[in-house]
Amino acid sequence: MENIRLLWENTGIYNATGSQVAMMAVGFLLLYLAIKKGFEPLLLLPIGFGAVLSNIPAAGMIDEGGILYYMYYGIKAGVFPLLIFMGVGAMTDFGPMLANPKTLFLGAAAQFGIFATLFGALALNAVPGMQFSLREAAAIAIIGGADGPTAIYVASKLAPELLGAIAVAAYSYMALVPLIQPPIMRALTSEAERRIEMQQLRSVGKTEKIVFPLMLLVLTAFLLPSAAPLVGMFCLGNLMNASGVVDRLSKTAQNEMINIVTIFLGLSVGSKLSAEAFLKVQTLGILGLGAIAFAIGTASGVIMAKIMNRFSSTPINPLIGAAGVSAVPMAARVANKIGLESNPHNFLLMHAMGPNVAGVIGSAVAAGVLLSLVR
Repeated sequence: MENIRLLWENTGIYNATGSQVAMMAVGFLLLYLAIKKGFEPLLLLPIGFGAVLSNIPAAGMIDEGGILYYMYYGIKAGVFPLLIFMGVGAMTDFGPMLANPKTLFLGAAAQFGIFATLFGALALNAVPGMQFSLREAAAIAIIGGADGPTAIYVASKLAPELLGAIAVAAYSYMALVPLIQPPIMRALTSEAERRIEMQQLRSVGKTEKIVFPLMLLVLTAFLLPSAAPLVGMFCLGNLMNASGVVDRLSKTAQNEMINIVTIFLGLSVGSKLSAEAFLKVQTLGILGLGAIAFAIGTASGVIMAKIMNRFSSTPINPLIGAAGVSAVPMAARVANKIGLESNPHNFLLMHAMGPNVAGVIGSAVAAGVLLSLVR
């Protein structure tokens, strides 16, 4: 009977708490969204599974000695997000942005949502139960960049206790780009503006593509060193691709490496979705602020494109401004889709890739600014 009692006391049923069961349900919900709905499955699937594993009663996976405990060191040290950035850089083509450098302003404008949300998070301190420090507010604000690795990197440095909620919010809103952005884009543009056809982009030479990441790295090193880890790894990945002399390394960064790191990153983020860390009133504030940040970033990009169109000698379709958020390439595809609805001959995809790539750079720079200012 004593052995039976000990066996019973070591079962998950005996040790389970209501909050753990609730968080396991959240994990299964993320798995459902990834598998059934196709919402960012590459990240939401391992994150959801990690959430289930981290809340299994008495399993100890997130305690010292557990696999998720040690796996999280990759995020804590900033290694996983930086390796993801290298892979993204290897998959990125700076050509559309270099062909139309004005799109850099659109990528920069879309980051306005980050800084607007910083003040919004601090304003929420007036709400009972919502208490965010400046470091936590800065970590939440980066969701507006729609760049998952950057959000995780900043959260791991400034507010690791909020990492799970911030990562889930960032990737959830990235997955919802086709639903969130179109109403904002239609509300801020007229039918005539959406019909604007842009001139064909010029061809960008190999030399330009090689020189640009090197110039970007040098500028970052001298002007904003705190952004150097993100920008540096991004530039390294891009240079491997643009140079054409290390195809094996480039393909590895684009495929095997980024896939392996994505698994580890997702499970590590999921390990922070434990009941005690996630089931707080603050989580609702983070999810709400993330949506606001994303909406403001989208709107800022569209408005900047409208302003630029008034003063530009060549036409600029304001829809491409929405691609200034860093959700590559989904935001560019959405801009192209909305443009085709108004004008079947209006192909905006390559034009939208310019601000889309600029948005990746912009979010990394914004992260560097936050890391420099918030200590």
